[in-house]
Amino acid sequence: MTAFPKLTLIAVGKIKKSWIQDGIGIYQKRLPELTVVEIKDSDPQTEAAQILAKVKMGDRLIALSEDGETYDSPAFAHWLGTAASNSLVFAIGGPEGIDPSLRQQAAQILSLSPMTFPHELARLLLVEQLYRAKTILQGGRYHK
Repeated sequence: MTAFPKLTLIAVGKIKKSWIQDGIGIYQKRLPELTVVEIKDSDPQTEAAQILAKVKMGDRLIALSEDGETYDSPAFAHWLGTAASNSLVFAIGGPEGIDPSLRQQAAQILSLSPMTFPHELARLLLVEQLYRAKTILQGGRYHK
């Protein structure tokens, strides 16, 4: 298997819907490489500063935005498996999106879809796709 990186998801706000919490919990158990960090809702500049404060030297920051680069699941798996860093940090901003300062610091802007999703749902979708990518790289049956 291609090396799978350490993953951190920094997300603004708490998840209020129990079914989304349950879904994320299922994928977190299957994906021990993933750490989820929540930061408090605020204005985009403050959120960006809080996110950037959690990014360490050697981390590769990927910010999520609907206007970012898109992948299908196999291409996303390949991208993860050949990442330029063994520590990837994904950032999901608050309801107002990500601040330009965060965009500038990000190594890449990623989109789950050109559609806009509630931030809680975007978090679940990303975690599921990270798990799917791992199973693709391992040759597992989940993706089929």
